[in-house]
Amino acid sequence: MLGSSGSLAQGAPKPLAAAKTALVRFEHAPFPYRGEVPEKNRPFLDAMEGERRGHVSPRGGIYWEELTYSDRRSLLHIPKGFDPRRPALIVVFFHGNEAKLVRDVRNRQEVPRQVDESALNAVLVAPQFAVDALDSSAGRFWQRGVFTQYLAEAAGRLVRLYGDDRVRGTFERAPVVIAAYSGGYHPAAFILKSGAIDSRVQGVILLDSPFGDLEKFADWLARRTPAFFVSAYGKTAREDNEQLQRLLENRGVGFRTTLPERLAPRSVSFVDSPDEIKHADFVTGAWVRDPLKALLRRVPGFAHAAPPPAGSVTKK
Repeated sequence: MLGSSGSLAQGAPKPLAAAKTALVRFEHAPFPYRGEVPEKNRPFLDAMEGERRGHVSPRGGIYWEELTYSDRRSLLHIPKGFDPRRPALIVVFFHGNEAKLVRDVRNRQEVPRQVDESALNAVLVAPQFAVDALDSSAGRFWQRGVFTQYLAEAAGRLVRLYGDDRVRGTFERAPVVIAAYSGGYHPAAFILKSGAIDSRVQGVILLDSPFGDLEKFADWLARRTPAFFVSAYGKTAREDNEQLQRLLENRGVGFRTTLPERLAPRSVSFVDSPDEIKHADFVTGAWVRDPLKALLRRVPGFAHAAPPPAGSVTKK
């Protein structure tokens, strides 16, 4: 059930004493991928040079499999103080084009830090898609069921990183927030289209995207799953967001163009940012500093620590 990840038995592990971060190889990673491109009726690896195989990206030209589409790693992060006894959340972050997990997701966009400072009892999982390329391909995440397998594998990897098998149930049941920046919208759209994980999706956050797949997002929202949806964008993605709003109006899906205090179930929100905000900096600076952190802080039900009892006095 959304909003609850279960509780551990008496004597369960206490909150994590120090943050843990790792790059971990996954079997159910987006790449390598040797299937077809959905809706295109052509193989993904559509370029050859001797024994080399590659993919022709409309924007980037030919990218070779061994350099761009062979990294199976994901970035895992468990913040200091994460408490498996409390309702927990998994934030799955889909990076944009020309990205690497350490250089960009961790160091430049500081996604682990933003999760740390969100005040949520949450962990981070970020898969590597095309490495440092102008390509939004979803790879194996195009295939129905693979992302479900990825989440199941992520639970086991998080247990190992945490260091105590008693937390397995926490990670296996934890609801998921999908946060997609820029080109990360494309794998997010296909995952939502399949409906395979609707029961676990607590919400979807788009950051300066989408740039396509608008019908997929509109159809998913029209299904009225319990998840929240918020799209924060600037000048680069404004036209597509306005078109998505028109699609929602045609489907009878209500939305707001201001950010609510709480990202409640089934809420649909759009947040426009000033034109001077640079697309490349959007994850760390949009209408506010650290917009991912700001949005995660509005997710109810997963507070990092219990609020003080009514009438209690806190020391300053």
